[in-house]
Amino acid sequence: MKITNYIKMNVAMLALLGGHLFVAKTDIAVSKVAAATKIEAVSAKAKINNIQNNKAQHKAKPNILILFFDDMRFDSFSYRGGPVPTPNIDALAAASTRFDMAMTTTGLCSPSRAALFTGRWGHRTGLDDNVELWHSRLSELDPNQGGIIRRAKDAGYYIGYVGKWHLGANGPQKRGADFIGAFEKDDKEAVRPFTPDSDLEQVRGYIAGKRDANGEKHQYYETLPGTYEDTITSEKVRSGQEFLHLAAKKKEPFFGVISFQQPHPPYRVPEPYASMFDPDKVTLPVNHMAARVDTPLSQEYPYWPWHDVSHMNEDDWRKARAHYYGAIAMIDHAVGQIIETAKKEGVYDDLHIILLGDQGSMIGEHGLYDKAAYAYDELMRIPLLVRDPDIAPRIVNRHVSLMDIPATMSEWMGLAADGESDGRSLTPLMKRGDVALSDEEDRAFYAYEWYNGAWFGLRAIRTKQYKYVWNPGDKNDELYDLINDPGEMTNLAPNSAYKEQIRNLRGQLLDHLRAVHDPSAGRLEKLIARTGG
Repeated sequence: MKITNYIKMNVAMLALLGGHLFVAKTDIAVSKVAAATKIEAVSAKAKINNIQNNKAQHKAKPNILILFFDDMRFDSFSYRGGPVPTPNIDALAAASTRFDMAMTTTGLCSPSRAALFTGRWGHRTGLDDNVELWHSRLSELDPNQGGIIRRAKDAGYYIGYVGKWHLGANGPQKRGADFIGAFEKDDKEAVRPFTPDSDLEQVRGYIAGKRDANGEKHQYYETLPGTYEDTITSEKVRSGQEFLHLAAKKKEPFFGVISFQQPHPPYRVPEPYASMFDPDKVTLPVNHMAARVDTPLSQEYPYWPWHDVSHMNEDDWRKARAHYYGAIAMIDHAVGQIIETAKKEGVYDDLHIILLGDQGSMIGEHGLYDKAAYAYDELMRIPLLVRDPDIAPRIVNRHVSLMDIPATMSEWMGLAADGESDGRSLTPLMKRGDVALSDEEDRAFYAYEWYNGAWFGLRAIRTKQYKYVWNPGDKNDELYDLINDPGEMTNLAPNSAYKEQIRNLRGQLLDHLRAVHDPSAGRLEKLIARTGG
């Protein structure tokens, strides 16, 4: 109104100078301005109403985004006191519940991912090994295991899946995903499983003294050509940003997964990440290349060509670790881009975010690389951040499982059950902290049934002080005192002084196996009966 009066006042002055025609035209312009202003006000009000309506709708059914990483260890981030500055992940951690004692279910990509998306152990889903890889008997997660994606779709969610799936060709599409991006988009069912012929020749070359370009060993570490923008990680970010842009326009709530292949070995990054960390200044852990004594014989065998690390010297290990740290720094940049996009699209404030790894990885600890059928903490522990904007941030130090994530999301989304659930909601711990479950045992369980076609049947239980690993396919079980031997370098299982601890842990493990109807319970019962515990 003030603007209109101001314009009319100036028009009247011009009329005194004889600009009658100009006044007439200006009056028309004033009318148009006033009308346009009124339309814009109505439009702005409508946008505000839409935002408020969407917020109200999403309050009941929140938007959810999973940031999922491959073989990402728990110990590298600066928020954990690790060696890699991770400002973006740190900021998310400060706004989330940090689950600092989170454990995967299996230290292997396909089984852990199946557990995340179904909420069930492998003996229930049939997915207990990697799929479509050399020696594996499996090609996909049964499509009838619709899991969290199918249930969210049925509940009216707009579903997006970007990146690695590793549970069979076109799995997200079969479960109703609306948006598919990067890597998974062009996935096709394999005619034959991946077989590492060329990798074998490459590792044989290393043993013979050969190296790859730049004096590197590309099965372990590599400086990629180009820049970050040329990486698969950047491709995932761009596809994830596209999903968020589309999802922000939808009336229905959204559930998105952005699944990265980083930092899965080999550790391959471009500059500046490849030289960001000086290998000579890298601190090697106390259990680096530690001798394996009284451990299962299976740990002595290379199940993939690159598992033969006999050619790796200390300089190689330092470079591999430095490249891993570079990969974590690159991941942090990617996370920052995704979070910034969510803010620009106006969906961040109410966004529920879960950041996790499927399992960890070995970089020379116990003389091991990558992963196989064992339960060392470097493989078993995972990073887990859960942001619920309605719950104050905190740190939880009790054991939780990757299996608890789908149960938590189901609660958030109000999803109907689709069968047995082997996890439970993390919400009580998020709201009240460790005290929420103070009357219960603080422990986590782990299983490693198959590894690329080889059976192991491993089951483990981890408490605050001890880890017991039952290896039914070997004469050696394992017991580690995690307080006095955090590097798990001394297997106490053969020591008769720890007979009572083993008896107790076996009993707890058996109770768990019975509770989840794990067929291996019968085998453990027989062992306990024969040994008296």
